[in-house]
Amino acid sequence: MPARRSWANMNLSDIRMKIYFYHTEDVQYIYDRWKRNAFPGHFLYGATHLADHGVEMVMHRHRDFATRIQTAIYTAWRILTYRERLDAVYATHYQGLEIIIFMRALGLFRPKIIIWLHQPVIKSGKRWREWLGKLFYKGMDRIFFFSQKLYDDSLSTGKVRPGQMRVGHWGPDLDFYDRMMETNPVEQRRGFISTGRERRDFRTLVEAFNATGEQLDIYLNKKNCGLDYEALFGQMAVNDNVRLHYVDGYQQDKLCLPVHRSACVVICCMETNYTVGLTTVVEAMALGLPVICSRNPQIPIDFDKEGCGISVPYYDADGWAKAIRHMASHPAEAAEMGRRGRLLAEKAFNDKICAAQVAEAIKECVKDDNR
Repeated sequence: MPARRSWANMNLSDIRMKIYFYHTEDVQYIYDRWKRNAFPGHFLYGATHLADHGVEMVMHRHRDFATRIQTAIYTAWRILTYRERLDAVYATHYQGLEIIIFMRALGLFRPKIIIWLHQPVIKSGKRWREWLGKLFYKGMDRIFFFSQKLYDDSLSTGKVRPGQMRVGHWGPDLDFYDRMMETNPVEQRRGFISTGRERRDFRTLVEAFNATGEQLDIYLNKKNCGLDYEALFGQMAVNDNVRLHYVDGYQQDKLCLPVHRSACVVICCMETNYTVGLTTVVEAMALGLPVICSRNPQIPIDFDKEGCGISVPYYDADGWAKAIRHMASHPAEAAEMGRRGRLLAEKAFNDKICAAQVAEAIKECVKDDNR
């Protein structure tokens, strides 16, 4: 067994360690494309820059399975049979990592677990589920949340402790978008665009654009998260100013160019308890574009306060129409909103800041265990 290391008197910046990086997506495909400047790196949650902070990464080998338990067994096998010493497991989601997390909670797995939660921790009405939930979250040494609202809502359940929790500043790979904009200059940006696919409220959005006559391009999958968008659009009246583009699968790298050519990003979502729309928000910030977004309190950016966009209450078609007309009739103000959004990304929300926060959390909890 490797000798126990003592880091009690070392600064966090001096610590070197090895982690196992787990992602629910095909991490090696994304990483390889990122290295070729063909995919934005923020979808790897800071992992692309962890080496800058002395953190060596072993990537999970992704495989698709029919059931969640099969995925969990495969993931546990990959981690438990890794022959070299690991200091921690860093994960973008708990799905597929359940066995390892429970093992950690029971003291059967030594490396620390640092993980992102996409939804708030919630209370259950059943006692046995509450007990099982507390045990599950005990297996997470550090938990990253996308916003203070998610942090506060989770803390109120009593299942997680403040010492476990962090608010992460997840944000765009600015270098990727800067290269894309440099190689694809646009003389004038035009129209509105929607590229999000998860829990989108297209009834409200289309009603608003039908009323304004402004140009809107919608890019989406035919089905997503149990919603049949193709059937939905077949039932709606859609005016000619609204153009629909169906895409297949995960095409974030291909959609950024039509976004870059647009004047404003629109994010109209259904009401949820998590950060629906955040991926589209951070891309707009990277491209220096203003946004109109459903007023989701879980999103960490207050568009009205920061002056980088306009927020509209859920399901408010009249409010959306008013915001659309304002953006269209005040192009200089809209451009200034986009500039403020880009500055906010540079200052507080980007992949390099995310990597620094993650590296600090990894080293912090590993160092604590070696005091």
